[in-house]
Amino acid sequence: MFRSDVVGSLLRPAYLDQARKQYESGAIGPAEFKQIEDRAVDEAIQLQENAGIDVLTDGEQRRYAFFGHLVEALEGYDKLGGWAIPFHDDEGHQLVFQRPVVVEKLRWRHSMCAEEFAYIRAQTKHPAKVTLVSTQQAAAYYDPERSAGAYPTRDAYLADLVDLTRREIEELIRLGCTYIQIDAPQYGALLDPQMRQGYQERGNDIDEMIDRTIELDNAVIDGFAERGVTFAIHICRGNNQSMFYASGGYDPIAEHVFRNSHFQRFLLEYDDARSGSFDPLRFVPDDREIVLGLVSTKNPQLETASELEQRIHEAAKIFPLERLALSTQCGFASTWEGNRITPDIQRQKLETVAATARAVWG
Repeated sequence: MFRSDVVGSLLRPAYLDQARKQYESGAIGPAEFKQIEDRAVDEAIQLQENAGIDVLTDGEQRRYAFFGHLVEALEGYDKLGGWAIPFHDDEGHQLVFQRPVVVEKLRWRHSMCAEEFAYIRAQTKHPAKVTLVSTQQAAAYYDPERSAGAYPTRDAYLADLVDLTRREIEELIRLGCTYIQIDAPQYGALLDPQMRQGYQERGNDIDEMIDRTIELDNAVIDGFAERGVTFAIHICRGNNQSMFYASGGYDPIAEHVFRNSHFQRFLLEYDDARSGSFDPLRFVPDDREIVLGLVSTKNPQLETASELEQRIHEAAKIFPLERLALSTQCGFASTWEGNRITPDIQRQKLETVAATARAVWG
């Protein structure tokens, strides 16, 4: 049981940002850029080790976004040609993020995460995990007009995605990976009241959408847990430069998702009022684990260990304390630009996660 966890991404250092621009312009070659990427991953590993985090990631330093491994490993996507999604924050700031779109039949170019895992495995003795994007999240990269030439239906596209993701999991298991996290922001749209209303006005059955999403998630992971792999799901409300796209508690989806999905570990955002109460945790079976995302990666304000301990024990009134853990609420940089906090604040937040976990669970 890992008591302190991170969701995935960490802030990219300025030298890595500069190097990527140089690489994309042809100013430096792939070998030199790879050395710089390796340096950034080394520093991300050291940061987490020094903070005392139980299970590490490579900080997603090699990705341009949390889903970048998918777009860059598979041929068939137009990287910036998809429909845009709006993000905002509580202060009125807004941005529009351009998604990829599938325009050709997907073909395997190379493994999505094998390099990430093989490298971190060689650089640390700590347990490490890999993050993958959920199939239903990638469903948003299908456009009925632009994608129809490759796939006549969204279901045909998703069927290929399930097969390709399972192929990736097979490779990760072969390399010795025992902890795989599926990032699933699509659930955020299914718990947000305004978005739910929009779906209903367009004639969608929300419960059917939730069940279909769970079905796809289960299709990706079923059969692998028996081989010693822990599968986790991170349910997110959007994370882009300290902005989000959805709000709302887990109540509308809790009974479906917690009881019917086959994940052993749920990483849940609980950093502010947008996340609702702990009450929906009553639907989680007692043989699962819940990682409380109580430490914000969006807000530079530092949480205190006493505040976090109080909230953990509040959650423990609903779900057993021995099946709880602590993490940050989301990644620090789900997109390349990163959230509006400093590397020093990031470090302090990671240290607080680890220290609080030790204080609560020993």
